Amino acid sequence: MGKVNQDEQREIERTLDKLRPYLLKDGGNCELVGYTDGIVEIRLLGACATCPSSDFTLTASIEQRLLDTLPYIKGVKQVF
Repeated sequence: MGKVNQDEQREIERTLDKLRPYLLKDGGNCELVGYTDGIVEIRLLGACATCPSSDFTLTASIEQRLLDTLPYIKGVKQVF
C-alpha cells in the first residue's frame, strides 16, 4: 500500500464538493472512502447507491471529472 498524500486527498474532496450538488439534486451523494497510489475509492450514497445508472455516474461524471482535474488520479473504484 502506498503513501497517502493529504494535500491530494483534500483536492479530491474539493473536486467532489463541486459535483455533489448535482448528485444531491437527484437524492444521491458520494463519499471519499480512500485514496492510495492514484486510485480513488468512492461510495455512492442515497439514490445513487441503488440507481441503475450508478456505473455511468461513477465513470462518466465522477471519474472523468477527477481525471480531467487532477493529473495524479489514475482511476476510481466503487466501494460498497
